[in-house]
Amino acid sequence: MRDECAACLDRRGLLSFQLLKLFLGPLLRLLFRPRVEGAENIPGTGPVILAGNHLTFIDSMILPLVSGRRVFFIGKDEYVRGRSLKGRLMAWFFTAVGMIPVDRDGGHGGVAALMTGRRILEEGKVFGIYPEGTRSPDGRLYRGRTGIARLTLMTGAPVVPFAMIGTDRVQPGGAGLPRLGPGRRIQVRFGRPLDFSRYDGMDRDRYVLRAITDEVMTEVMRLSGQEYVDMYATKAKSVRTAA
Repeated sequence: MRDECAACLDRRGLLSFQLLKLFLGPLLRLLFRPRVEGAENIPGTGPVILAGNHLTFIDSMILPLVSGRRVFFIGKDEYVRGRSLKGRLMAWFFTAVGMIPVDRDGGHGGVAALMTGRRILEEGKVFGIYPEGTRSPDGRLYRGRTGIARLTLMTGAPVVPFAMIGTDRVQPGGAGLPRLGPGRRIQVRFGRPLDFSRYDGMDRDRYVLRAITDEVMTEVMRLSGQEYVDMYATKAKSVRTAA
């Protein structure tokens, strides 16, 4: 019975996603004219990790609508807790595109996110992740967290790097309504899948985890053209706040 209920919810979520793409897809193309490169690099079936940069809030709205497959990703649970009409619409949207709410501020937030990603991949689905762990504070690309390396080694899922370009010009600062107009066109680039099977059984080796993460971030940097900073974005934000 439990498996049947889970399958029912999964079908309902897929239907919501298909309806969302049907109605919002044309609107997205009309408003933002996104140019997508390399979408054919995303395998049509099986588990896949999409790993990319994070410039602004709407990245998580754009990615699922241009990827071809439904993308599951971790999001703040506050996005689905709103009781107002706007809050309920946001909850429906993020649930439809595949956001799974997790309390990331708790002491076990990182572990919960990792285990959630593992479950999604073991079900043969697509998991989207921003290795920087948070939005870039200044448009540069920051050091990646090694959770992505753990995921690919635990599940054997290939990593497809991607780059968001121009979303920070559409929504500067990550808040407020998106801005339209000349010079604010969005581009999304997907790289070729990265296979790390050569590191099988080494998911506890911190040097291996760092090497995998850095290889992914190098590809993201190549796709995005961003300047790389060998510092965690959270530390950069705390430094800016202190200053």
